[in-house]
Order: sequence, then C-alpha cells, then structure tokens
Amino acid sequence: MKIGSIDLGEQPLFLAPMEDVTDSPFRVMCRRKGASIVYTEFISSEAIIRDSDVALHKMDFQEEERPFGVQIFGGREEAMEGAAKVAEANNPDLVDINFGCPVYKIVKKGAGSACLKDLAMMERMAGSVVDAVKSKPVTVKTRLGWDDNTIRIQEAALMLQKLGVKALTVHARTRCQKYKGDARWEWLKRLKNTPGLEIPIIGNGDVTTPQDAKRMFDETGVDGVMIGRGAIGNPWIFQQTHHYLETGELLPDPTIKERLELCAEQLRRSVDHHGERYGVIIMKKHYGSYLKGIRNSRQLRADIMEHKQMQPILELLLNFKEEELYAVA
Repeated sequence: MKIGSIDLGEQPLFLAPMEDVTDSPFRVMCRRKGASIVYTEFISSEAIIRDSDVALHKMDFQEEERPFGVQIFGGREEAMEGAAKVAEANNPDLVDINFGCPVYKIVKKGAGSACLKDLAMMERMAGSVVDAVKSKPVTVKTRLGWDDNTIRIQEAALMLQKLGVKALTVHARTRCQKYKGDARWEWLKRLKNTPGLEIPIIGNGDVTTPQDAKRMFDETGVDGVMIGRGAIGNPWIFQQTHHYLETGELLPDPTIKERLELCAEQLRRSVDHHGERYGVIIMKKHYGSYLKGIRNSRQLRADIMEHKQMQPILELLLNFKEEELYAVA
C-alpha cells in the first residue's frame, strides 16, 4: 500500500491519533513494536495559527517515528489552510485532516465530525488543505456519517479523491454512535467496492487483537487497519498482529518484566519530551493498561499515582521482581 510516495508494504497497521495519548514518546514505542505509521494527537488549527506553544509542541517528533503524520482539525477554511502550511513546514511525512471527532466541544465549532452533516463544507475544508500543502500527501480520517440518515461515505470518498486526498481512514461508526455499539464493518466493504474509488482505505473501529485485524482485512478488503485503544499500554499489538497476518500464529504476550521495562522507558521519554511535571502526569493514562492482568497491580498503580517525580516511579516499576507478580489466570 502506498500513500503518495510513502510505501507502507502489504497490510500495514496504523496507530490511531488519540488526544493526550499519541505523543512522541508513545509513538516511538509503537513504531519500535511494529506500527507501520503513526500520527500526532489531533491539533487545533486555530491554536496552530496563533503559534500556541502547546499546539506546536504536539508536532514535535523524533526521526525514528517516521513515517509520521500531523493531524489537524478546525472549523474555518482560513485557519485550516494556515495550519496546514505550518504543519507541512514541520516536515512530517503527511498531513491528515480530522473529520471524525464526535466530541461536542469540537463539533459545536464546526470541526471534526460536524462536516459529516455538510459535505460541501467538508469539500471546502479539505480543498483548502490540499491546495496549501505542496510537498506532502494529504489524508483524511472520518466516520460513516453524522447518523444513520446521513451515511454518504462513498460519495465523500469520491469527492475527497477528486480533490487530491491520497488516503482515507474510516471509523466505521456514525457520529451519533460515538464509541458505542459495534463498528459497522459492512460499510467498509461497501466503500472498498465503490466504482471509481482508487485511493487506499484504512479501516478503524473495534480492532483490539491480531485476530480482529485479520478479520477486518479478510471481511472488508481494506488496504490498512488502524488500531487505537488496543495499543494503549500494549505497543506489542503491532508486532503480534504482523506476525499473525504473516503466519497465522499468535506470538506469546510480553512478560511482566518486559511490560514494566517498556513502561519505564516510556516514562523516561515522556519526562525528556514534556518536562518532569507534565511528563509524569500524562503517563497516568498509560499505567492501567501496562499493568492490566497483573495481580496486585492495583496497589502498584496506587503507589505510582502518589508520586509527582519520575525517579520514585521508576524504582517502583523496576524494583518489582517478576516472581513477586503473578499474571491473572
């Protein structure tokens, strides 16, 4: 599969952009463990054009993250155009547009999945970004529609392709579903079978295991699969999924020692990247998943949460002996 000139190989696996999760330290962990491509958390176009330190910091990346995309969102064409130019100047491998976020505070500003109610607005927004970005591919992430009565994803895909968008990721739920109910993969299959549609389609929604990824590829024919929440605290899912797709065999889960050591490395990188105060805070979103299934992990996590500095947390993570922790049967 290719996005522009970016060759991602057969059946690539994408790390989904997730707010306050997919920062540079976590993206490095996922690339190292087999993610084919990673994205920033979504970044406000308004914040970017105002030179917000927070927004610009979200675009920071390490070379080992490549291929890497910056995802932007917004409700004004002028802001999206300006933000796209700033994002391109930051030298990612691609620029991605978020037309799928279902959160009310985003939608009420005409951004995210608000465009699903008005494809003409989506066309103007996407066109402004494609016209602004001269040297990088532009891609889009969206949903099936606003609700069951507005599912026009095939029409939207053809329109985006005509504008010059190079790939489309679809979370197979409507905005009104948010994250509830089952993802409707049958729409991904319909989309792939759309006459005249040639750009790659990446499927997203309810992929949390290697078996899920294989089913999505087999049942829908998508070109790539995007994994979100299933990767939090479990970057190994990419490695395991690649292996399963290639061999039909499941790799063993990482040992407790491997999990604690990778968690500790992500914490170190988080502090290096964000500074100690925020670097420690943002890691709180990850501990529960790294420690999931470990007996006594509730106490370990409670002890970790008491600390505001990195060193005592590292000592808690690394001084536990594997024989003192037992995986839940």
